[in-house]
Amino acid sequence: MEALRSALQPLRPITNNLPAPIRDLGVSIIGDTCYKTLILELDPTDSECLKLAISKGLGIGIIGASSIVKVPQILKLVQSQSSSGISFLSYLLETSSYLISLAYNVRNGFPFSTYGETALILGQNVIITVLVLNYSGRASIAALFVAALATSVVTLFYGEILDMQTLKFLQAGAGILGVASKVPQIAAIYQEGGTGQLSAFTVFNYLAGSLSRIFTTLQEVDDKLILYGFVAGFALNLVLAAQMVYYWNAPSAKARGKMKEAVPVAAAGQSSGVSSATTPKSKGPSTRRRG
Repeated sequence: MEALRSALQPLRPITNNLPAPIRDLGVSIIGDTCYKTLILELDPTDSECLKLAISKGLGIGIIGASSIVKVPQILKLVQSQSSSGISFLSYLLETSSYLISLAYNVRNGFPFSTYGETALILGQNVIITVLVLNYSGRASIAALFVAALATSVVTLFYGEILDMQTLKFLQAGAGILGVASKVPQIAAIYQEGGTGQLSAFTVFNYLAGSLSRIFTTLQEVDDKLILYGFVAGFALNLVLAAQMVYYWNAPSAKARGKMKEAVPVAAAGQSSGVSSATTPKSKGPSTRRRG
């Protein structure tokens, strides 16, 4: 690390003369002390500041990626007009878990870099849930879902309605909901024998994000409820990723059904052709006079 520190020293005239907006942004992210150590003095030997900077960088990266993490899933649903392979129960549980966690983090005043993706993914989850319900012929339930969601937002975010102690109990339940939300999706893939309209981009980004969140939570948030939720979520995201790899080229249940229907029809056509070709022609009565 000393060699690295020496190699970075020629850059100090640049880092000490950064524009004020960039300097202010850096201070707001890692604080005055670590900004001075890592940016002004270019000293990477301070392990605490270095871990904080890595944690903040991962957090910002996760938030940035989460803004589009489920866009491929939304596009896939819209293009196919089908909810095959997508579990409504899974998204319902995950949306409930994210809403509670978002309220808990906001009301506790935790750094936005440790939970910002929750708000962005929550919005995308709502869109996906409504699409799944619409494409499965349950539009009325979709309207009911949106109404219940709006009521829950008001209840969870206002301390006059829900006290902090009760919200803490709900957060414990949210961790369980978050873990449980993966089980219906895992079961749906197993029953379908394929991933259907599930987006690989979404699954693998979830896996990477949940692993990164374990690190950022350990560094910045002293809350075991949140940490255990991320650990359990990572374990089940790993199962989903393994299923995605295993069923990568497997046809959906609907496609397999069509293939099965096509086989008997083809077989029937072939047997009909064979029988007509091999049936001997009957001889007509002879008109020859016998003498």
